Amino acid sequence: MARFDPRGKVNRALLVGVPEYAFKQPEHSTGVSGDLKAVEHNLAQLASSLREGGVFSEDGITVARPRTVDEFDRRLGAAVDAAEGLLLLYFSGHGAVPSTGDELWLLMRRATIVPGAESVFLGAVPWKSVLTVLSRSRAEHVVVILDCCYAGNASAAWDALDTAQRQRTSLLMSVQANNRIDAGDDDTPTPFTGQLVRFLRDGLHGQGGEVGFDELADRLRAHMSAHYGTLREPPEPWEPQSRSAPGAGVLLAAPPLSDAPPPKPPGGPVGPGDGRPGRWPVRHVRLVRAGRSGRRDMGIRPGPRTFGPLTGRRLAAVVGVPTAIAALIIGGLAVIDGGNGAACKPPLELRLLTDPDLEPTVRRAAEAYLTSQENVTDGACRRSGITVYSAGAAAAIAAFNRQSDPWQRPAGDDNNPQRDIGPQPDIWIPAQSADVGRARTATSERTYVDLRPDFEPFAYSPLVLAVPQNLAAEAASERVGSLAALTAALKNRADIRRTDPEYTDAGLLATVGLYGSGQPDQATAEHSVAQTGPPSRTGADLLCALPGDEADGRTAVLVPEFLLHTGTGCDSITRARRMAAYPADVPGLSPTFVRVSWRGADRDEKVRSDAVERFHSWLTGNAAGKATAGKNGEQASAPQAAGGLAVFGKDGFRSASGPHRPLGAGIVFSDFGALENPGQLIGTVRPEAMDKALKDYREANGPGRVLFLLDSSGSMGALWEGPGGAPGIIGQSLAGLGERDEYGVWGVATEPGGGRAYSEVLSFGTHEREQARRTVDATAKVKDLEADPYQALVAALDDMARRGTDDHRPQLIVYLTDDEDNNRLTEGGRLSTLLATAREKKIPVVMASLDSGGCDKGKPDAAVSEASGGRCLDTKGDLVARLRDEVARTGTGGEG
Repeated sequence: MARFDPRGKVNRALLVGVPEYAFKQPEHSTGVSGDLKAVEHNLAQLASSLREGGVFSEDGITVARPRTVDEFDRRLGAAVDAAEGLLLLYFSGHGAVPSTGDELWLLMRRATIVPGAESVFLGAVPWKSVLTVLSRSRAEHVVVILDCCYAGNASAAWDALDTAQRQRTSLLMSVQANNRIDAGDDDTPTPFTGQLVRFLRDGLHGQGGEVGFDELADRLRAHMSAHYGTLREPPEPWEPQSRSAPGAGVLLAAPPLSDAPPPKPPGGPVGPGDGRPGRWPVRHVRLVRAGRSGRRDMGIRPGPRTFGPLTGRRLAAVVGVPTAIAALIIGGLAVIDGGNGAACKPPLELRLLTDPDLEPTVRRAAEAYLTSQENVTDGACRRSGITVYSAGAAAAIAAFNRQSDPWQRPAGDDNNPQRDIGPQPDIWIPAQSADVGRARTATSERTYVDLRPDFEPFAYSPLVLAVPQNLAAEAASERVGSLAALTAALKNRADIRRTDPEYTDAGLLATVGLYGSGQPDQATAEHSVAQTGPPSRTGADLLCALPGDEADGRTAVLVPEFLLHTGTGCDSITRARRMAAYPADVPGLSPTFVRVSWRGADRDEKVRSDAVERFHSWLTGNAAGKATAGKNGEQASAPQAAGGLAVFGKDGFRSASGPHRPLGAGIVFSDFGALENPGQLIGTVRPEAMDKALKDYREANGPGRVLFLLDSSGSMGALWEGPGGAPGIIGQSLAGLGERDEYGVWGVATEPGGGRAYSEVLSFGTHEREQARRTVDATAKVKDLEADPYQALVAALDDMARRGTDDHRPQLIVYLTDDEDNNRLTEGGRLSTLLATAREKKIPVVMASLDSGGCDKGKPDAAVSEASGGRCLDTKGDLVARLRDEVARTGTGGEG
């Protein structure tokens, strides 16, 4: 899609800054830590750069220094009402998060902190409410830029937005979640805004030109991580975060070209080429919070130091913050709701982890609970909030089973569930009740987590073979049978597909069925569902990925039954109508409520446990699924579900007990091709069967081969150092490879005089993983040369094709690049030739672009990955985690 160009439209920019605070310590014990003089420079310079940027008119820019929440609300409301093209909101000032949750609060001028057992912030704006107000704007695109402590904590609320709002809202955050930043010198802008202004005014490369949101975010992240450090142990780059609206980018500035050298902000950072490293006098601190667990570090990559029980004075000594503030961090923070004059402290936030296939339904249930009578006090305040998130099912099992210690305190890049899964959950809803047994450690092993599941699941959805209507059997009796019989009936008429067994329980349960359906071996079973490219991650993805053409009409898919009702978000694509056939020997989904508690997390144990039980009662109150009895004890009607079960019923789930009657009143199963009563179906499976199927899947075709191509050209210099740099990303990807897998690394940079387009960084073969990482770190070097991705990829395809001549082992090529040299990929007829070679060799290529738009439709990266049957990954998503998943699918040594 073309980038959204707002020039000529009715655009509005609201620049909010709080340089001075009315109540400060030590004069006021309830005050904030101090003024932020640099914010005044932020407002002046950012307003100036926007005026010169060609997008906002003089009267389209408003600078506000709100004293109160009401004043902020009025200013925001006016901007929301006026904007029709682009709405830009900028905030710079004090930001804070409560100790009992991670939500960001923006402090206005008259903000105070009232100490006590349940301390509260007065005069602060909750970030979630800002997003709610922005959602009613008529603007075609909304951009928010936050320069404050804990700015990265804003990402969670953006992630929870509905699809429509995410598609027009872009978010730029000055620092990672749970990090404080200092404002720097009082006579200059803050480090982040100083560089932001510089890019907007002078262009992304110091030569003027247009500035788009995605490119700006990438350049800021690269520059800040390269030129600023933190005082963490070990050191960590300062990495601004962003969330981009999927699809089209947005133009923020198009300044005229200038012959004058680009000005530097006074006293600001010195950029590359200035002859000396640029540093602001910034103090970065690490906050350790004693809330959920005494050992939990709120940083993304915590250091090795272990702290004892924390008091306000002890925390102040550790991180160098005022003692009063530290005491409040330990004691918990809360805020005035501001609604109708009634004071509500922030509700306790519960964290709920679930299976990716279940996430949309669980999220709808949680949203319904938040406003239910069971979750509202007599004073009309919410008792608790719920953050719903999902992670790959196999990775979640491994994290509970073997990684509960690093889940509380990550110890390295290989083993960091906080990064790969999410925060430590209070509630886990796996898609199969057998997952609890798989997640528990052996009695002799040390664990820091306790899982307490219900005795029975609370809902059920059978796994079905969704067959195109033109191929499906009409008689109900012919639509129920063994998986082998159902697939045999489709032989030579339809292809069979299932989702990724690593990512969802449904994919793994389908694999259990495939391996037990009379196939002579796992390789043959895998061949029966083989496809071009990797399997879809979720059932909804699979249903939407099938093209609306002849291929769609001859493809049957193994998915949970409820997705035939809810998984239709791609109806804009012409899809074949499907009917459900029921494999009676394949286990279905049986969502189960699991209470999760963590060793040492006893500070708010009772109140947290009460909140979990309250939600549990609402969600599973009718879990027994008792139906209205008819004559002679027959089942006469569907169970009358209420609370959360009503939400699950509306989405097409069944009762967990008895004959699995529909939970939802008024749901007509035949309307979406399902049978209301398919007969007796399997609901449970032994944990050992799921574990064996996953192991067999990983080893079905033997050990894998992976060749990594690492762009080592000069433009990669700003994306090279640290765990998040290019060699570090390669190193993290090795976690999915085992001792029998073969792999190697090439550095891609063309030697002078038309020499070879690559050099060997790690020889191809089997390796001990840690030694391989050390070799890559020591050998991979940025070179002052250009890359030739065409020659490197052609050579890689030829090399891997030669290695796979005599076997059918899984193979993968990974090319990690910033896309700066993609012009050498597209010149002449090179791209067409490369695509033809990729189709011929049939070796999947993962194009991993460090450019957020690298995988946009029509880009070379997207074309190469599609032609080869691989995936295209860019920084709009979690590139590192997704790349690690792709490599693990090829290898046999996956951690999860």
